[in-house]
Amino acid sequence: MKIAISGKGGVGKTTLTALLAKVFAEAGDKVLVVDADPDANLAATLGFPDPYGIVPISQMKDLIMERTEAPVGGVGMFFKLNPKVDDLPERFCVEHDGVKLMVMGTIKDGGTGCYCPENVLLRRLMGHLLLEREEVVILDMEAGVEHLGRSTAETVDKLIIVVEPSRRSCETAYRIRDLASDIGVENIAVVGNKVKDKKEKDFLVDTMPDFEFLGFIPYEKKVVQADMANLPLSGAAQNIFKETREIARRIKKGVGA
Repeated sequence: MKIAISGKGGVGKTTLTALLAKVFAEAGDKVLVVDADPDANLAATLGFPDPYGIVPISQMKDLIMERTEAPVGGVGMFFKLNPKVDDLPERFCVEHDGVKLMVMGTIKDGGTGCYCPENVLLRRLMGHLLLEREEVVILDMEAGVEHLGRSTAETVDKLIIVVEPSRRSCETAYRIRDLASDIGVENIAVVGNKVKDKKEKDFLVDTMPDFEFLGFIPYEKKVVQADMANLPLSGAAQNIFKETREIARRIKKGVGA
């Protein structure tokens, strides 16, 4: 399965990515998570040792030059448009508690088709991860679909938009869905996060009646504090994991896995 996760900043995209990664790994699936958010805090959320010592692919200048035959930041020059990337996951993935992680870094000018060497390498690598890997691949994105191109969008089995009980969060979800539909992503669903009670759950359902909801993760102060402090989710209550297991089950059912 290939799962992309997006949503407004601060709604808990990274939290959901980490929870799903742990649940899928717990079920015996091979899991590869891809941190494609500029904040790059997924490693810390998953409890990786030395999370901030992991260098994003986008910052590996020697690697980019080696594969594209052009220096980082080079514009208006010749470079390889189809660089070799199939060996990079094994070289640069780190693993902890049964979950593999690759930190991508930022794709610049996502909607403009910027053809600089680093963008070409990142897009080619993203295509490899979505098209050719056999693990459960979970992509933690920024608030948009910049890391998905038209050539790889159709390989995404599920785009999950994370929302919290706020009108702005819901409005962002509609914008993300429109952007995703423009590049051919149609299997889109929502997960409500930080939901305190039935009133907040009903608010989300009533505000977004034309979305499929996979589940609602209850508000828990420890999880919110861990997210804000970039700390592991190891202290999350069991009801959080119980709901995440249900969400994972619905994802598998929805994509025929």
